[in-house]
Amino acid sequence: MKVSLEKTYPNIDRWVYEHEGWIEIGYDVDSPLNSFVRALDCGGMLWEGKDSYDSLDEAMQDLDAGLEAVLKDIYGD
Repeated sequence: MKVSLEKTYPNIDRWVYEHEGWIEIGYDVDSPLNSFVRALDCGGMLWEGKDSYDSLDEAMQDLDAGLEAVLKDIYGD
């Protein structure tokens, strides 16, 4: 049985749909940023992951956990 991205990564879902933030995944050789995954909103970057991950799923798990803390700071829940 397939599990949706929204159920697997609820904080990413909340970040995009409720908070209206966005995420960036991958490398940009022209950017001074080294992180593989980042979370941003209209105020700028609020979370930045590691330089590399063993898998995309590991990066998404780290992003979801990071966004849980960011959303708690913003909304207090």
